[in-house]
Amino acid sequence: MVSPLGLSSSYRPGKHAVQLASDEGINLFFAFGIDTQMTGGLRQILPARREQLVLATGAYNYIWWAQNIRKTCEKRLRQFKTDYIDIFLFLGVMKPAEFPQKVRDELLKLKEEGKVRAVGLSCHNRLFLGELAASGEMDALMLRYNAAHRGAEQDIFPHLAAHNPGVLGYTATRWSYLVRRPRSLPADARVPTAGECYRFVLSNPHVHCVLTAPRSERELRENIAAVRQGPLQEEELTFMRGFGDVVHGQKRWFM
Repeated sequence: MVSPLGLSSSYRPGKHAVQLASDEGINLFFAFGIDTQMTGGLRQILPARREQLVLATGAYNYIWWAQNIRKTCEKRLRQFKTDYIDIFLFLGVMKPAEFPQKVRDELLKLKEEGKVRAVGLSCHNRLFLGELAASGEMDALMLRYNAAHRGAEQDIFPHLAAHNPGVLGYTATRWSYLVRRPRSLPADARVPTAGECYRFVLSNPHVHCVLTAPRSERELRENIAAVRQGPLQEEELTFMRGFGDVVHGQKRWFM
Protein backbone atom coordinates (compact mmCIF):
# COMPACT_ATOMS: atom_id res chain seq x y z
CA MET A 1 0.00 0.00 0.00
CA VAL A 2 1.35 3.41 -0.94
CA SER A 3 0.27 6.92 -0.03
CA PRO A 4 -1.36 8.88 -2.86
CA LEU A 5 1.44 11.44 -2.69
CA GLY A 6 5.09 10.41 -2.92
CA LEU A 7 8.08 12.63 -2.19
CA SER A 8 10.96 13.44 -4.51
CA SER A 9 13.57 15.92 -3.31
CA SER A 10 14.60 17.13 -6.76
CA TYR A 11 14.34 20.78 -5.69
CA ARG A 12 15.84 20.29 -2.22
CA PRO A 13 12.92 21.27 0.04
CA GLY A 14 15.04 21.24 3.18
CA LYS A 15 16.69 18.65 5.39
CA HIS A 16 13.58 18.17 7.52
CA ALA A 17 11.22 17.57 4.59
CA VAL A 18 11.63 13.80 4.66
CA GLN A 19 10.71 13.59 8.33
CA LEU A 20 7.81 16.00 7.79
CA ALA A 21 6.51 13.92 4.87
CA SER A 22 6.70 10.74 6.93
CA ASP A 23 4.95 12.36 9.89
CA GLU A 24 2.15 13.52 7.57
CA GLY A 25 1.51 10.04 6.18
CA ILE A 26 3.63 9.95 3.02
CA ASN A 27 5.25 6.54 2.77
CA LEU A 28 6.72 6.47 -0.77
CA PHE A 29 10.04 8.21 -1.31
CA PHE A 30 11.72 8.47 -4.70
CA ALA A 31 15.47 8.85 -4.31
CA PHE A 32 18.02 9.58 -7.01
CA GLY A 33 20.96 8.55 -4.86
CA ILE A 34 22.70 11.90 -5.40
CA ASP A 35 20.16 14.00 -3.47
CA THR A 36 21.85 14.32 -0.09
CA GLN A 37 18.77 15.65 1.67
CA MET A 38 16.71 12.61 0.73
CA THR A 39 19.53 10.19 1.43
CA GLY A 40 20.26 11.66 4.84
CA GLY A 41 16.61 11.93 5.78
CA LEU A 42 15.80 8.37 4.79
CA ARG A 43 18.78 6.96 6.63
CA GLN A 44 17.36 8.54 9.77
CA ILE A 45 13.79 7.26 9.48
CA LEU A 46 14.21 3.92 7.67
CA PRO A 47 15.53 1.84 10.60
CA ALA A 48 12.43 2.33 12.72
CA ARG A 49 9.87 2.20 9.90
CA ARG A 50 11.39 0.00 7.22
CA GLU A 51 8.35 -2.20 6.58
CA GLN A 52 5.99 0.79 6.42
CA LEU A 53 8.05 2.88 3.98
CA VAL A 54 8.39 2.34 0.23
CA LEU A 55 11.82 3.20 -1.17
CA ALA A 56 11.81 3.78 -4.93
CA THR A 57 14.99 4.35 -6.89
CA GLY A 58 16.74 3.02 -9.98
CA ALA A 59 19.49 3.08 -12.57
CA TYR A 60 19.53 5.61 -15.39
CA ASN A 61 19.45 4.90 -19.09
CA TYR A 62 21.43 7.61 -20.85
CA ILE A 63 22.76 7.27 -24.36
CA TRP A 64 26.08 8.74 -23.27
CA TRP A 65 26.12 7.28 -19.76
CA ALA A 66 24.20 4.11 -18.94
CA GLN A 67 24.47 2.98 -15.34
CA ASN A 68 25.23 -0.61 -14.50
CA ILE A 69 21.97 -1.92 -13.04
CA ARG A 70 23.46 -4.34 -10.54
CA LYS A 71 26.19 -2.00 -9.34
CA THR A 72 23.71 0.84 -8.99
CA CYS A 73 21.32 -1.34 -7.00
CA GLU A 74 24.07 -2.49 -4.65
CA LYS A 75 25.23 1.11 -4.24
CA ARG A 76 21.72 2.21 -3.29
CA LEU A 77 21.48 -0.59 -0.72
CA ARG A 78 24.67 0.71 0.89
CA GLN A 79 23.60 4.35 0.67
CA PHE A 80 20.31 3.76 2.45
CA LYS A 81 21.67 1.05 4.76
CA THR A 82 18.88 -1.34 3.88
CA ASP A 83 18.68 -4.99 2.87
CA TYR A 84 16.23 -4.42 0.05
CA ILE A 85 14.72 -1.77 -2.21
CA ASP A 86 10.96 -1.75 -2.62
CA ILE A 87 10.77 -0.47 -6.21
CA PHE A 88 13.80 -0.51 -8.51
CA LEU A 89 13.31 1.14 -11.89
CA PHE A 90 15.23 1.47 -15.13
CA LEU A 91 14.86 5.21 -15.62
CA GLY A 92 14.65 7.39 -18.72
CA VAL A 93 13.59 4.87 -21.36
CA MET A 94 12.50 6.67 -24.51
CA LYS A 95 11.89 3.75 -26.88
CA PRO A 96 11.66 -0.07 -26.76
CA ALA A 97 15.22 -0.55 -28.02
CA GLU A 98 16.48 1.09 -24.82
CA PHE A 99 14.86 -1.62 -22.71
CA PRO A 100 16.33 -4.82 -24.18
CA GLN A 101 15.83 -8.31 -22.79
CA LYS A 102 19.19 -8.31 -21.00
CA VAL A 103 18.08 -5.27 -18.96
CA ARG A 104 14.77 -6.92 -18.10
CA ASP A 105 16.55 -10.15 -17.13
CA GLU A 106 18.92 -8.29 -14.82
CA LEU A 107 16.04 -6.52 -13.11
CA LEU A 108 14.19 -9.79 -12.59
CA LYS A 109 17.35 -11.45 -11.28
CA LEU A 110 17.73 -8.74 -8.64
CA LYS A 111 14.15 -9.44 -7.64
CA GLU A 112 14.76 -13.19 -7.45
CA GLU A 113 17.76 -12.55 -5.22
CA GLY A 114 15.65 -10.50 -2.83
CA LYS A 115 17.60 -7.30 -3.34
CA VAL A 116 14.45 -5.61 -4.68
CA ARG A 117 10.76 -6.35 -4.19
CA ALA A 118 9.36 -4.84 -7.39
CA VAL A 119 10.90 -3.88 -10.72
CA GLY A 120 9.83 -1.58 -13.51
CA LEU A 121 10.79 1.39 -15.64
CA SER A 122 10.05 5.03 -16.34
CA CYS A 123 9.25 5.73 -19.96
CA HIS A 124 7.82 8.44 -22.22
CA ASN A 125 6.72 5.98 -24.91
CA ARG A 126 3.08 5.40 -24.03
CA LEU A 127 2.41 2.65 -26.57
CA PHE A 128 5.37 0.68 -25.24
CA LEU A 129 4.19 1.12 -21.66
CA GLY A 130 0.77 -0.11 -22.75
CA GLU A 131 2.37 -3.26 -24.16
CA LEU A 132 4.32 -3.85 -20.97
CA ALA A 133 1.20 -3.32 -18.88
CA ALA A 134 -0.66 -5.91 -20.95
CA SER A 135 2.18 -8.42 -20.70
CA GLY A 136 2.45 -8.19 -16.92
CA GLU A 137 6.23 -8.45 -17.11
CA MET A 138 6.90 -5.40 -14.94
CA ASP A 139 5.60 -4.77 -11.43
CA ALA A 140 5.65 -0.98 -11.67
CA LEU A 141 5.31 1.67 -14.38
CA MET A 142 6.45 5.24 -13.85
CA LEU A 143 4.83 7.53 -16.39
CA ARG A 144 4.05 11.10 -17.30
CA TYR A 145 0.44 12.04 -16.76
CA ASN A 146 -1.03 15.47 -16.15
CA ALA A 147 -3.76 17.79 -17.39
CA ALA A 148 -1.70 18.71 -20.46
CA HIS A 149 -0.54 15.15 -21.24
CA ARG A 150 -3.51 12.80 -21.01
CA GLY A 151 -2.56 10.25 -23.66
CA ALA A 152 -2.08 7.56 -21.01
CA GLU A 153 -5.86 7.44 -20.69
CA GLN A 154 -6.02 5.80 -24.14
CA ASP A 155 -2.60 4.17 -24.54
CA ILE A 156 -1.81 2.74 -21.08
CA PHE A 157 -4.67 2.71 -18.60
CA PRO A 158 -6.96 0.37 -20.61
CA HIS A 159 -4.22 -2.30 -20.48
CA LEU A 160 -3.70 -2.31 -16.71
CA ALA A 161 -6.58 -4.49 -15.55
CA ALA A 162 -5.14 -7.92 -16.32
CA HIS A 163 -2.04 -7.60 -14.12
CA ASN A 164 -2.58 -4.40 -12.08
CA PRO A 165 1.01 -3.09 -12.01
CA GLY A 166 1.80 -0.22 -9.69
CA VAL A 167 1.40 3.13 -11.49
CA LEU A 168 3.59 6.00 -10.33
CA GLY A 169 2.87 9.37 -11.92
CA TYR A 170 5.28 12.27 -12.28
CA THR A 171 5.39 15.76 -13.83
CA ALA A 172 1.92 16.51 -12.44
CA THR A 173 2.52 20.25 -12.93
CA ARG A 174 4.21 19.69 -16.29
CA TRP A 175 7.43 21.19 -14.98
CA SER A 176 5.40 24.06 -13.44
CA TYR A 177 3.82 25.14 -16.75
CA LEU A 178 0.40 24.16 -15.43
CA VAL A 179 0.70 26.64 -12.56
CA ARG A 180 1.65 29.58 -14.80
CA ARG A 181 -0.63 31.74 -16.90
CA PRO A 182 -0.05 31.18 -20.64
CA ARG A 183 0.37 34.37 -22.66
CA SER A 184 -2.64 33.44 -24.74
CA LEU A 185 -4.95 33.80 -21.72
CA PRO A 186 -6.19 37.12 -20.28
CA ALA A 187 -4.55 38.52 -17.16
CA ASP A 188 -7.55 37.69 -15.00
CA ALA A 189 -7.77 34.04 -16.12
CA ARG A 190 -7.67 31.52 -13.30
CA VAL A 191 -4.52 29.43 -13.02
CA PRO A 192 -4.48 26.01 -11.31
CA THR A 193 -2.65 25.50 -8.05
CA ALA A 194 -0.05 22.77 -7.67
CA GLY A 195 -2.50 20.99 -5.39
CA GLU A 196 -5.12 20.90 -8.13
CA CYS A 197 -2.55 19.40 -10.50
CA TYR A 198 -1.84 16.55 -8.06
CA ARG A 199 -5.54 16.04 -7.43
CA PHE A 200 -6.17 15.88 -11.18
CA VAL A 201 -3.70 13.02 -11.54
CA LEU A 202 -5.08 11.20 -8.50
CA SER A 203 -8.64 11.64 -9.71
CA ASN A 204 -7.84 8.91 -12.20
CA PRO A 205 -8.28 5.59 -10.35
CA HIS A 206 -5.50 3.94 -12.35
CA VAL A 207 -2.80 6.05 -10.67
CA HIS A 208 -1.67 4.68 -7.33
CA CYS A 209 0.75 7.46 -6.39
CA VAL A 210 1.95 10.78 -7.84
CA LEU A 211 5.30 12.33 -7.03
CA THR A 212 5.60 15.81 -5.62
CA ALA A 213 8.87 17.72 -5.75
CA PRO A 214 8.33 20.80 -3.55
CA ARG A 215 10.87 23.57 -3.17
CA SER A 216 10.19 24.10 0.52
CA GLU A 217 8.46 22.60 3.54
CA ARG A 218 5.68 25.16 3.05
CA GLU A 219 4.99 23.88 -0.47
CA LEU A 220 5.08 20.31 0.82
CA ARG A 221 2.48 21.09 3.48
CA GLU A 222 0.27 22.84 0.91
CA ASN A 223 0.43 19.88 -1.46
CA ILE A 224 -0.36 17.39 1.29
CA ALA A 225 -3.34 19.48 2.42
CA ALA A 226 -4.63 19.72 -1.13
CA VAL A 227 -4.43 15.98 -1.80
CA ARG A 228 -6.36 15.31 1.40
CA GLN A 229 -9.34 17.04 -0.22
CA GLY A 230 -9.70 14.01 -2.48
CA PRO A 231 -10.49 13.76 -6.21
CA LEU A 232 -11.61 16.79 -8.18
CA GLN A 233 -15.26 17.29 -9.00
CA GLU A 234 -16.33 17.02 -12.63
CA GLU A 235 -16.48 20.80 -13.07
CA GLU A 236 -12.94 21.09 -11.74
CA LEU A 237 -11.76 18.28 -14.02
CA THR A 238 -13.27 20.09 -17.00
CA PHE A 239 -11.41 23.26 -16.05
CA MET A 240 -8.13 21.38 -15.67
CA ARG A 241 -8.50 19.65 -19.03
CA GLY A 242 -9.25 22.94 -20.76
CA PHE A 243 -6.30 24.68 -19.14
CA GLY A 244 -4.12 21.68 -19.95
CA ASP A 245 -5.07 21.90 -23.63
CA VAL A 246 -3.97 25.54 -23.72
CA VAL A 247 -0.65 24.68 -22.06
CA HIS A 248 -0.11 21.70 -24.35
CA GLY A 249 -0.52 23.93 -27.37
CA GLN A 250 2.33 26.22 -26.38
CA LYS A 251 5.71 25.95 -28.03
CA ARG A 252 8.17 24.13 -25.80
CA TRP A 253 11.73 22.95 -25.86
CA PHE A 254 11.10 19.71 -23.97
CA MET A 255 8.90 16.68 -24.60
